[in-house]
Amino acid sequence: MQQRSSVVDLAESLRKDLNRYSPGEKLPSSRALVERHRVSPVTVSRALAALAAEGLVVTRPGAGAFRAERPRAGAPRPGDTSWQEVALSVETAGESVPRSVDASGVLATLAAPPPGILEFNNGYLHSSLQPERALAAALARAGRRPGAWGRPPVEGLPELRAWFAREIGGPAGALGAADVLVTAGGQSALTSALRALAPPGAPVLVESPTYPGILAAARASGQRPVPVPVDADGVRPDLLAEALRATGARVFVCQPLFQNPTGATLSAERRREVLAIARAAGAFVVEDDFARRLVHEDAPLLPATLAADDPDGVVVHVCSLTKATSPSLRVAALAARGPVLERLRAIQVVDSFFVPRPLQETALELVGAPSWPRHLRTVAAELHTRREALVTAVRRELPALELRHVPPGGYHLWLRLPQGTDEAALASAALRAGVAVAPGRPYFCAEPPAPHVRLSFASVAGTGELAEGARRLRTACEEVLAGPQV
Repeated sequence: MQQRSSVVDLAESLRKDLNRYSPGEKLPSSRALVERHRVSPVTVSRALAALAAEGLVVTRPGAGAFRAERPRAGAPRPGDTSWQEVALSVETAGESVPRSVDASGVLATLAAPPPGILEFNNGYLHSSLQPERALAAALARAGRRPGAWGRPPVEGLPELRAWFAREIGGPAGALGAADVLVTAGGQSALTSALRALAPPGAPVLVESPTYPGILAAARASGQRPVPVPVDADGVRPDLLAEALRATGARVFVCQPLFQNPTGATLSAERRREVLAIARAAGAFVVEDDFARRLVHEDAPLLPATLAADDPDGVVVHVCSLTKATSPSLRVAALAARGPVLERLRAIQVVDSFFVPRPLQETALELVGAPSWPRHLRTVAAELHTRREALVTAVRRELPALELRHVPPGGYHLWLRLPQGTDEAALASAALRAGVAVAPGRPYFCAEPPAPHVRLSFASVAGTGELAEGARRLRTACEEVLAGPQV
């Protein structure tokens, strides 16, 4: 009752004060109103919503509240959605806390830039590297399969599950088709895994830095990402063990192969340690194996997946066909052993029922065709060529940017900027110069130790555009870093 009285009193006080402001003029901030009237933030939010409903103020998310313009005679009253700010907040102990889903780090790599901008921020293969003819042929064959438009098993087509099981489990056959669920892309699989393994409010350990999609999925599920530092050999096992003890977390999400964004590969010794540490703590390891099919032709023999070395069901494995084919072939797999598999299955059924059968049939036709291994060899050779071209261009054009590791797989380089560099300013300057880059901040769930930028070499037309993009980025660096040090 007291809360409602406070809202009414504050709304009346603000209503009387409105004449001090011109139409369109900004009112004091919510924080200022809290301090001036000695009320809670939720009281301020509800009082402003009441005035907005009367057409007296207009609220703009991120900008504040403004006195409404005087309506023209006969003009219809504009709609007011400011009430949604209260409805979309969760009240805890009398305070209103926004429930936000921050997809900015993911959207930065998905948004198509304006014409003429070179995409150094994209996470997918350029169209010239995508197996478009093979995909078209696979789609045509899939459409002629008996029952191609029928309802598939919720777990996925048995033949496709078996193929993924062989890919994940390796020659030893560590996994069977019954251990695999087909999902609608890697991001969907990661989101399902996090929701299955940790409740809202729970801590989830993540590599630092890490893929922003992991952070977005955890936060959207109400979980708390906790960083565990990564070095040239992958995650630090000593710090992982310490974080598990300190937080009581039961989930650790990692990318052991060509990690995004650092490119690091978890060393053989650390692979054993990570699994042993997680097993001792009673925690799951979510293995995001996103880049195995993006290996470069000069890479050494790849290590097996963590799932292949895990007989105890510690690892929940995620892999996808999307990165090596097309952004629209959203077919991936979740692999797990034990009771967790049934929980993963239930969550997937609730979310999406199943992956459309024509898409699964197309994937099965694609990976079973003779053109599939040829495509992977082509990608391996081309990514190696592009990587070397970008490394050369960066060292020639951008000597102030520190490149600590050149990965033999994946599609990007992770560069450390001079201390104190404003990443956002550099990204804006780069866009003005004609190249889109990914600032480092979204890859950290806590305060980053230094500014960074990630450059993709897979999403442009060829080596000429990589050289041109580096020159354009040099122009941006000269603007932001004061020239001479570049």
